[in-house]
Amino acid sequence: MDLAYVCEWERWPKSTHCPSVPLACAWSCRNLIAFTTDLRNDDQDLTRMIHILDTEHPWDVHSVNSEHSEAITCLEWDQSGSRLLSADADGQIKCWSMADHLANSWESHVGSLVEGDPIVALSWLHNGVKLALHVEKSGASSFGEKFSRVKFSPSLTLFGGKPMEGWIAVTVSGLVTVSLLKPSGQVLTSTESLCRLRGRVALADIAFTGGGNIVVATADGSSASPVQFYKVCVSVVSEKCRIDTEILPSLFMRCTTDLNRKDKFPAITHLKFLARDMSEQVLLCASSQTSSIVECWSLRKEGLPVNNVFQQISPVVGDKQPMILKWRILSATNDLDRVSAVALPKLPISLTNTDLKVASDTQFYPGLGLALAFHDGSVHIVHRLSLQSMAVFYSSAAPRSADEPAIKRPRTAGPAVHFKAMQLSWTSLALVGIDNHGKLSMLRISPSMGHTLDVSLALRHLLFLLEYCMVTGYDWWDTLLHVQPGMVQSLVEKLHEEYTRQNAALQQVLSTRILAMKASLCKLSPCTVARVCDYHAKLFLVAVSSTLKSLLRPHFLNTPDKSPGDRLTEVCTKITDADIDKVMINLKTEEFVLDMNTLQALQQLLQWVGDFVLYLLASLPNQGSPLRPGHSFLRDGTSLGMLRELMVVIRIWGLLKPSCLPVYTATSDTQDSMSLLFRLLTKLWICCRDEGPTSEPDEALVDECCLLPSQLLIPSLDWLPVSDGLVSRLQPKQPLRLHFGKAPTLPTSASTLQLDGLIRAPGQPKIDHLRRLHLGAYPTEECKTCTRCGCVTMLRSPNKTTAVKQWEQRWIKNCVCGGLWRRVPLSYP
Repeated sequence: MDLAYVCEWERWPKSTHCPSVPLACAWSCRNLIAFTTDLRNDDQDLTRMIHILDTEHPWDVHSVNSEHSEAITCLEWDQSGSRLLSADADGQIKCWSMADHLANSWESHVGSLVEGDPIVALSWLHNGVKLALHVEKSGASSFGEKFSRVKFSPSLTLFGGKPMEGWIAVTVSGLVTVSLLKPSGQVLTSTESLCRLRGRVALADIAFTGGGNIVVATADGSSASPVQFYKVCVSVVSEKCRIDTEILPSLFMRCTTDLNRKDKFPAITHLKFLARDMSEQVLLCASSQTSSIVECWSLRKEGLPVNNVFQQISPVVGDKQPMILKWRILSATNDLDRVSAVALPKLPISLTNTDLKVASDTQFYPGLGLALAFHDGSVHIVHRLSLQSMAVFYSSAAPRSADEPAIKRPRTAGPAVHFKAMQLSWTSLALVGIDNHGKLSMLRISPSMGHTLDVSLALRHLLFLLEYCMVTGYDWWDTLLHVQPGMVQSLVEKLHEEYTRQNAALQQVLSTRILAMKASLCKLSPCTVARVCDYHAKLFLVAVSSTLKSLLRPHFLNTPDKSPGDRLTEVCTKITDADIDKVMINLKTEEFVLDMNTLQALQQLLQWVGDFVLYLLASLPNQGSPLRPGHSFLRDGTSLGMLRELMVVIRIWGLLKPSCLPVYTATSDTQDSMSLLFRLLTKLWICCRDEGPTSEPDEALVDECCLLPSQLLIPSLDWLPVSDGLVSRLQPKQPLRLHFGKAPTLPTSASTLQLDGLIRAPGQPKIDHLRRLHLGAYPTEECKTCTRCGCVTMLRSPNKTTAVKQWEQRWIKNCVCGGLWRRVPLSYP
C-alpha cells in the first residue's frame, strides 16, 4: 500500500478552502470523486462547496456552490456513476447531473426537502442489478461463469418490471423519506416515521434485500443504547408513494455488555452495513476520546427451544422447531487507536465461509478488506469478517512496526494529519482519503495485500478485474495503477485470448470496450505505445464504417432479409477482383443514392478514409518497424476488408457528387488515384484475409507501394494527442504533488517521448478528431476533450445535415473509446 499522488488547495488571499464538518466523500463507478469543503471568506461567511474530479486529472476539479444552507452530511453516486445526491443538515436533498454530458460541468434541477430535519443517511433505490464474482472460476472460458447475475428485486418497479428511480433518506428525528423520479420528470415524495416511538438518530445506514425490501439501521450515538433495525417497504398506490415500516431484531454492542469495558467506549461513531446489498452483516465502531473498538455482527436464523409442556399440547411445534432471527457477533478487534473514517469495498464477493476458503485458496485478496483510518494518521486494511490486519499505511515519515500496540506509541506534538473521509474504488485497488486540511490523497492498494504472489497469479488477478470492468462497463483506471510496463504485452494478449473465447453476440457488445482497454494498457509501456494509435484508429474506423453503411437504404421496402450494408460486405468478400469498377457492377447502385447536401457534409469523414488507406499502403515497405503507427493494420484482414468496402461506397458516391470524393495531390493529371489505391489495398487484403491462406505481401506489391510517394503526396495523419493524464506518469514509491486548479508540468515518461513525432507542438493547428475539421492553432470555438484518450472535439455542432448530426449524436455522452467528456478552456497565444 503506497501513495500515488496528493492534491492540495492553493492558498488564496481573500478566501480559503477548509474541510467541512462533517466531511462527505463519494467515488463513482466511472472513477469520478466528489467531496465537500467550506469556502470561508474574510467576513467568515461559509459557502458549502461540492468538488467533482476525475482521478486521471485531479487538478481539473469542478467546484460547484451547492447552495445548501447548512453543512452537507451525505454524498451518494447512482449505479451508473452519472448522477450525484447531496443532503444537508437542514433536510434538503439535491440531485446533480452533468450539464451537456461534461464531467466538469454539473447542475441540479430536482430534489426534495424535510424541512429543518438533518439527513443522516442517504441512498439511491436499488435497480435490481447485482453481479456475483466467482474467483474460483477465474480460469473458466465464459464470462457468464465468472460473473453471474444474481436474482435481486428492485426496490420499486414500474409497469412491466422496469426499476423505478429515486432515493431514500433517514433524518435525525427518526423519519424515513422516499422520493421517486417519475419518467415525466415529476418527483413523488413521502415521509413516514421509522416506528411509533421516535427517538434521536445520530447514525444510520441503508441496505437492500433480494426481495426488494429496504433495511435501515439506526443508533442514537450512545453505546449503552441498542442499535435498532427496521424493514422499509415502498410502494405506489394511486399515484402516491406509500411507506410501510416494520421493526427487526436489534443488538447491543459487545463492548458495553463486557464488564471490563463497560464505560470505556461511550459513543458509537460508525455504523455501516458491509455492503449496500448485504443487509445481514453490519460493522460497528465505538470510541472514546483516545481509542476505539470495531465489531462485526451477522443476522442468523436460529431455532427457538420450546418447553416440553407446549410440545405435548401442540404436536406441530414438536415436529418443527420455530425459527427466529438473531444478531450474533462474528468478530471484534482489540483496543485500537481512535478511528476517524471507515471505507468499505464495493466488489461483490459473497461472504459465506466456503467463499472465504476459496479466496484463501486462490489468493485473491481485492474486495476482502475494509479500510480504517486512525487519528494518528495511519490507515489499516482489515479483513471484513475476521477484522484481522491485512495491510498498513503510515502517512508520517517514520515507519512503525505493525506489532507495536497503539497505546505505547509516542503522541506527536499537536493534532496529527488524519483522514476524515475515505472511499475505496470499485475494484478495491485504490483508496482516496480527504484529511483534516482538505488535502486529497490517492493510495494504491496492492492486489496481493503484502503476500508474495507468483507473477502469473498476480497477472491473472489483474486480468480478472479488467474482465469484470469490461463486463460491467465500469472505468478501469484504478486497475491500471498496478500494471507494470513489463506486464502490458502479456495482459493485452491474454485479454484478447479471453475475449475470443466468448460467443459472437457478446464479442460484438464488448468490441469497442476491449479496444479502448487495450489502448489504455499500451500507454503504460514504451514498447507498446505506438499501438495506442492503432487501437484508436480501429475504433474510429469501426464507427465510420457502421455509420456510413447505416445511410444505405433498400430501393424497395419489401426487400429480402439482408440490408444493403450486409449485401455490400458479402459482395466485397466474394469478389476478390482488384478493379474497383468490376466490384461496383455487382452492387445495386440505386441503394447508394443519397441527398447531395448529405454527401458533401460527409466529405471530411470520407477524406479520412482515403488518407488512411494511402498512409497504410505507403508504410507497407517499412513494415519491419513495429514502432510506426498503423503497423498492426497491415496484417489485419478484417480492418482491410472494412476499408475496401468503404472505398467502393466512396467510389459510387463520387459518381453522384464528385466534390465529396477524397482529395489527393497527384503528380500526374491523368492518374485515377482511387482505383490505384483500391488495387493495392485488395492485393494486401488477399494476403491476410480470414477466408484464405495468409501469406506475405509479394515483391511486386511492395515495389508498387514504394512508388506511391512519387505518385501521390502522402498526408501526415493526425494521430490522437497523447493524453495529459497521470496514470502513465506515476512512478512507484514517488508520489506526485499536485495543486487543485493548476495543471502540473509532469515528468515525461519514456513512452510519451516516443510519440513526440506523432503529436503536434503547442503552436501547430489543432484538429477536431471526431469531425476531422481543422480548428486552427488557437481554436475560437469551445472544445471538449476525453478524460481517457485525449480526443478533442467542438462542443457545439457547426453542421445542419441530418446524417452528420446522427454521427455527432453518437458521441454526445461518451467518446469513441467510452471515456467521459470534459470542457477545455480556450487557449490564447
